[in-house]
Amino acid sequence: MISIRKIFYGPAQGWVVYMFLTCLLAACQENHVKKIRIATAANMAYTMEELIIDYAAKSGLEFELVVGSSGKLTAQILEGAPYDIFVAANMKYPEAVFDGGKALGSPKVYANGQLVLWSMSENITVSIDELSNSQIEYIALANPKTAPYGVAAMEVMQHYGLYEFLGPKLVYGESIGQTDQFIFSKAAQIGFTALSSVLSPEMRGKGRWVLIDPSIYANISQGVVLVDRKGDNNPKAQGFYDFLFSKEAKEVLKEFGYLVNE
Repeated sequence: MISIRKIFYGPAQGWVVYMFLTCLLAACQENHVKKIRIATAANMAYTMEELIIDYAAKSGLEFELVVGSSGKLTAQILEGAPYDIFVAANMKYPEAVFDGGKALGSPKVYANGQLVLWSMSENITVSIDELSNSQIEYIALANPKTAPYGVAAMEVMQHYGLYEFLGPKLVYGESIGQTDQFIFSKAAQIGFTALSSVLSPEMRGKGRWVLIDPSIYANISQGVVLVDRKGDNNPKAQGFYDFLFSKEAKEVLKEFGYLVNE
């Protein structure tokens, strides 16, 4: 049996989730090893929870998951945060970890993300054209300074020549997680988020969304890297890292709307 506990932190601290998965099997207690600490981009929060549950059930290992924006997690790792694996929303940030001497090897792409436009407001037509409607006061997106999905949203608005016009309407989440909160609570009438968010068990079937043409924004090639903890590395982390590229993990990723190499 696996127990899950989540702690949510508000916007002042950034949208962060600590999730502890504890194996309660007697065998796990007898062969106790320290938790595998995973830092993951907010768009991967629900997907990573599913992947961890699957892997923990068969391995008997314990995990601690920290969720936030890729940029903020990168800064934490470069400052010495004791994570074992960094699962990012693009390649830029894990490459920065590698270049900063904090990785055990070069980062690899585990999946490609997709961007959607999502609304919980019943009187809103969900489309790019609708963004300039006077009924829409606020449009949510992740902060492009720290969140790759925010960069993609900016590219979409610039592609359609809407960015300058829409500027006063834009509200920025610290991560995709906080952006989802803005949209779900209707603090913003519409917003850009990850396909994985609207396909998650918590959000599936809620509101209306449309997939954005991926040809009008740069590929969201999401990368993962093993973090070098300078002598305090968890030897079990390699197993979960390898699992991310397995057929089983790819099936989970596809269920959440990610594109994977077969």
